[in-house]
Amino acid sequence: MKRHVAGGVVVILAVAVCAQAQNPTSAANPFWGSVTAQPVAGEILKLSLDGAIERGLKSNLGLKEAENSQKFLHGQRNEALQNFLPTISLASDTGYYMHNLAAMGFGTKVIEEFAPLFPGGKVPAGLSLITRDDLTNGQLQYRQMLFSGPVIAAYKAAGAAERAASDNKNEARNEVVEQVAQAYLRAIADQSHVENARAQVTEAELLLAHEHAAHQAGTAANLDELRARVQLEAQQQSLIAAENRQAKDLILLKREIGVDPAQVMELTDPAPFSELASETPEEARAGAYKNRPDFRALQNEAIELKAVHLAYRAQRLPSLSFGGYYQTSTVNGAGTHGNFAAMGSINIPIFREARLRGDEDAAKAQVNAVNAQLDDMRGRIEQQVRAALLDVDASRKLVEVASSNVDLARRALDDEIERVKAGVDDNLPLVTAQAALASAQSSLVESLYQYNVAKLALARATGVLEQQYRTYLGR
Repeated sequence: MKRHVAGGVVVILAVAVCAQAQNPTSAANPFWGSVTAQPVAGEILKLSLDGAIERGLKSNLGLKEAENSQKFLHGQRNEALQNFLPTISLASDTGYYMHNLAAMGFGTKVIEEFAPLFPGGKVPAGLSLITRDDLTNGQLQYRQMLFSGPVIAAYKAAGAAERAASDNKNEARNEVVEQVAQAYLRAIADQSHVENARAQVTEAELLLAHEHAAHQAGTAANLDELRARVQLEAQQQSLIAAENRQAKDLILLKREIGVDPAQVMELTDPAPFSELASETPEEARAGAYKNRPDFRALQNEAIELKAVHLAYRAQRLPSLSFGGYYQTSTVNGAGTHGNFAAMGSINIPIFREARLRGDEDAAKAQVNAVNAQLDDMRGRIEQQVRAALLDVDASRKLVEVASSNVDLARRALDDEIERVKAGVDDNLPLVTAQAALASAQSSLVESLYQYNVAKLALARATGVLEQQYRTYLGR
């Protein structure tokens, strides 16, 4: 019996050590981190599952990165839109200028050729080749693209890219909900393990006190007291391991929702349990095709690449634009003179076929690649939906079996307590019954956790996690 109990403790400690070695970090996955942390408050932070998810959606690092990506692509879409809008600019300047006529090609000999234009028919004596003037200019410019196939296609591509980024952000929100909910449920399960371990320690202490008193009275052997002491120390080791695991998992939860690791926190929601309405794989798959943001994001990526492909093809088409300006100038205060220009231009490509065909072929290859990814995702969605449905069904059955096992183990322990009190058995069967109950209770806690995680995975697979996680968990 001693080897059996010690072996169980070794397994628990080994699991705890492995969990510590594999503790996730934001360096490996940004959804395991947060961008802000609230300062430590003096009072206990009471946190519900809804509150944890709300905090995660506000501060999770992975979601912030997805939101920034969407903002970046929204800016690029506005830049593409500007190519269709008129561009109007106003420029003005004023200054004092000196001009060297000789440097501008109007030397003495050239000026003498214009002598008949001067009063008296000759160049005035002492005419300086350095002139001075005050010049003030004002100009209003207008430009607009009237038609351009590549510009139109590029704008469509930018719009599809922004929609894909929005879908990726929604997928990131689902990721946050799943990660935070799993961490919260894991912490609840840890809390149940700690409570069970404390109850087992209390029972072991009572058993040791009973066996010690019986040994002192001479009605029980020293071996019974030794067994009770070994059982107590084994349960104390289990309690230490459970408390350590709970503390680390709470730190991970705090990290994901932006709470300082030193903040004292109390989880207010119990482990939920409810039956989930049955759903056929075909119904779940149809919902996934409609609701999953990652599938919609890939569809928008396909639209984007098709638009890029059309943009390359449209480079063979002519483009039409219009532009002009109106300008006024004042020289030495002698009055304002206005001038303007209005022009339309057409650009017709003549021969760039090698480059155009190369760009078009490259874009076509990208379109084919994303279409292949879409076909693969359809199959992956069906696989994920069917696997999630199987996991939900299996974990539900495990909860039922584990619950029944706890009832049987508790009845067996009660019977054994009565037998020990009646002097029919020594404490060896009692210790065995206590260990069986502890194992059954741990299995029930883990089965319930796995059932809730499986339901979250099903909601994620069908694309309704953020909207319906309460329904799936039965809260």
